Amino acid sequence: MTITQAQKLVDQWIKKYGVRYFSELTNTAMLMEEVGEVARIMARNYGEQSHKKSDKNKKLDEELADVLFVLICLANQTGIDLQKAFEKNLVKKTKRDKTRHKKNKKLTS
Repeated sequence: MTITQAQKLVDQWIKKYGVRYFSELTNTAMLMEEVGEVARIMARNYGEQSHKKSDKNKKLDEELADVLFVLICLANQTGIDLQKAFEKNLVKKTKRDKTRHKKNKKLTS
């Protein structure tokens, strides 16, 4: 599935099951909430924090998918073609970082 196809699929889903998009502000808050859930899983699975009972059923793949869904909603609402934006971003990063990371002694040691 391309990013463009994902954007169309989310739009169809919203229209069929969601009635309409939440406001951009609500979706921004929801995005932050979902990113927080990803951070919580990362802190407990890969960091020093211990798990709580409430964390037991949280799955990283599901939380990352939630982040992607809300991000796509925001892109759809604001008229952003994420496919084009992502491709443009990769070009920018490639120009800027072509040799930067390979020369970073912190990454090679």
